[in-house]
Amino acid sequence: MESPAKKPWWRRWFGSRSERAAKRFLQKLGYRVVARNWRCKLGELDLVAVDVGCVVFVEVRSTGGDEPDRPADSVDRAKQERLTRLAVAFLQAKRLLGRPARFDVLTVHWPADQKEPRITHYPNAFEAVGRFQMFN
Repeated sequence: MESPAKKPWWRRWFGSRSERAAKRFLQKLGYRVVARNWRCKLGELDLVAVDVGCVVFVEVRSTGGDEPDRPADSVDRAKQERLTRLAVAFLQAKRLLGRPARFDVLTVHWPADQKEPRITHYPNAFEAVGRFQMFN
């Protein structure tokens, strides 16, 4: 029998479930989530929030497997460059280029025997990379 994780509908459902959990987690920390699944021609940002005046671009990575740290490792340099380009596009579209900004990564781990996920927050997980190094 094929694993449900290989089916596109299941991956969308699982990702959406994880993003909702991440949003609740950030709101409990006092962040104000201003966008979820923001899209443009370059791709999609999972969550955009504001934390004490700083625009925070949040990449949500999730797993149901036995390796809770593996999702964070998947935010490699290529992913960081893509997120940087998306962040610049968001800031331009919203006329926020002068605002402080950062990138956070949230890993959402769903153990099979628990109803609630374990969430690990990596604030300021990486610096902007590529030709749009806006924070240096």
